[in-house]
Amino acid sequence: MSYTPRLKKKYDEEIRAKLQEQFNYKSLMQTPRLLKICINQGVGKATQDRKLVENASKEMTLVAGQQAVITQSKKSISNFRLRDDMGIGAKVTLRREKMYDFLDRLVSTALPRVRDFRGINDKSFDGRGNYTMGITEQIIFPEISLDDVPNITGYDVTFVTSAETDQESLALLKALGLPFKNQNNAK
Repeated sequence: MSYTPRLKKKYDEEIRAKLQEQFNYKSLMQTPRLLKICINQGVGKATQDRKLVENASKEMTLVAGQQAVITQSKKSISNFRLRDDMGIGAKVTLRREKMYDFLDRLVSTALPRVRDFRGINDKSFDGRGNYTMGITEQIIFPEISLDDVPNITGYDVTFVTSAETDQESLALLKALGLPFKNQNNAK
């Protein structure tokens, strides 16, 4: 018996046909799909304390459900006390089932926990159908215990799609449940 995430099932059964009809695709294979989700975190104070990078990696592993990789600096900058190959952040790339599980947890549990949340901005598309959003506090994820967090940091989350335009990508991400701001109510 195989496991299929809820959003993957919804995409296959409903969203794909809806997008094909909306954008007049000739084939189902032309419809945009979510390829991967990249989560990135830079730790600015990592030059003073190496444990901050290790803590960030552990927290990101809990949130993503996949082992995080510590990112290394590429060159030395003396003004920042930065040395070659020093750990300065963490990243994870999610694909397939883990990607849909993370997206489901982000939309249904994490984003509603953000203080004064009115929706995410729809202006952060890159022109090629990819969307990047920032999360200011990692404590919105229920996997992270507030008592174990030494300092509050944020994540950059990038949704990479196969869409060719931003409109197609926006329609896909809205259908997957990302709560974008309503432009009629925005000031």
